[in-house]
Amino acid sequence: MKINNKNNHRYIPLLALLSGVAVTPVHAEQASPKPAEENKAKAFVDFRLRFESVDQDNALKDAEGLTLRTLLHYQTKQFNGFSAVVEFEDSRNAMGVEDYNDTIGNNTEYSVIADPNTTELDQGFVQYKGRGFTAKLGRQVITFDGHRYVGHVGWRQDKQTFDAASVNYKSDALSLSYAYLDKRNRIFAEEKDIDSKDHLLNASYSTSFGKFVAYGYLLEMDNGTDNALDTYGASFDGKTKLFSKPVSYRAEIATQTMESGNSEYDAEYANVEAGIGLGKFTVKLGFESLGSDDGDYGFSTPLATLHKFNGWSDQFLSTPAQGLDDLYVSVSGKLLSGSVMLAYHDFSANEEANGVDDLGDEINISYATKFMKNFNAGIKFANYSAGDNEAGKVDTDKVWIWVGARF
Repeated sequence: MKINNKNNHRYIPLLALLSGVAVTPVHAEQASPKPAEENKAKAFVDFRLRFESVDQDNALKDAEGLTLRTLLHYQTKQFNGFSAVVEFEDSRNAMGVEDYNDTIGNNTEYSVIADPNTTELDQGFVQYKGRGFTAKLGRQVITFDGHRYVGHVGWRQDKQTFDAASVNYKSDALSLSYAYLDKRNRIFAEEKDIDSKDHLLNASYSTSFGKFVAYGYLLEMDNGTDNALDTYGASFDGKTKLFSKPVSYRAEIATQTMESGNSEYDAEYANVEAGIGLGKFTVKLGFESLGSDDGDYGFSTPLATLHKFNGWSDQFLSTPAQGLDDLYVSVSGKLLSGSVMLAYHDFSANEEANGVDDLGDEINISYATKFMKNFNAGIKFANYSAGDNEAGKVDTDKVWIWVGARF
C-alpha cells in the first residue's frame, strides 16, 4: 500500500494508539479444539416483507412502500482454518405498493423510502481463523462501536457492506482490529456505491468493571479530490449493581478533522449514558453531542448505522452545520411474548447559528416478537416535531410493519 507523504501525519496517531499494548499469543496447547460437529457448511435463506409509510408536512406526496428482502447465505466448512462465505441479497417492490422516492431517481414527487429495487452480491469473502486471529478478504460486513461509526445499516432492505481486507486478534480480554476499505457498498443500490481508501483501527480491553475502547477511523473517498475525514476517540462502558438493581454506564469522547480542498474543519463528539433495570424493563437516560466548528461544519459519521441514533425518523442522517445535541430517555423490556421500546429525543443545535437553535423533538415506539421458531414480526412508529423554521425540518410521521422468516 502506497502512502502519500503529504498525508503521513494522518497515520502517526494510529501507531500511538496501539503503542504499549502487549499482545500475548495463544499457543497451540491453550486453544480448545473445535468439535467436529461445528465444522459444517452452513446455509440459510432469510425473508423480510415490510410496509413503510412516510407523512411529511411539506409539498412532497405522502409515501407508501411494500418491499420484500430476500437473502441467501452460504458458508463452507473449514479446511485448515480456511473457509468462504457467499451471500446474495435482493430487494423488490411487492404487490405494486411503490409510491415512494427510492433515492435513485424514481417517483421523486414522493417522500423518500430508501429501499430501491436491487440484486447484489452482499458478501463474498475468504477467511482464516486460528490462534485468536481472524483474517478476511473480500466483500464483508464490518461493524464497530455499536454501529456508531461503522455499521451494516441492516434496518434497510439492502444493507451496507465493504470491499475490504480485515484482520482481528482476540484473547480473553484484548481485541485488536484493522480493516482497509476499497469500496463502500451502500444501501442505495450499486450506482451509489463509493470507491474509497479507508483505514479503520479499533482496540478494546475488558476488565471486571467495564470495557475500554480506543479507535481511529481515517476515511477518504477515492474520487480524485483532496479529501479526508479523520476521527480518533475512546469510550468506556460497564455494568454493576446498585441497591440490587442492575446499572449500566458509558462515556465516550472523540475528535474529528475534515479536509476538503482548501477547507479544513474540526469538531468534537461526546456521549454519556446511564441505565437501570426495573423488573422486566430498563430505563436509560443519555446525552449525545455531535459538535460544530463555529456553525460551519457538524461532526460526521458517514459509515454508521445512522437509523439507530438520533431518532428513527432519520432527520439527522447528515449532521447539521450547527452540530446536534440529543438529550434522550428510553424504556425497553419484555412485554407479552415480545420486546417493546419507547424513546423520547430532545434535539438542539450544538452551536446556535443562522437562527437555528431548536432542532425539534421526537417520539419512537416499537414492538417486535418471534413466533413458530422461524418467524418474526413487528411494528414501529416515529413522530418528529420540527423546531426552528430556519433548520429546514418539517413535522414527520413514519410507520413500519413487517414480518420475517429464516430457514
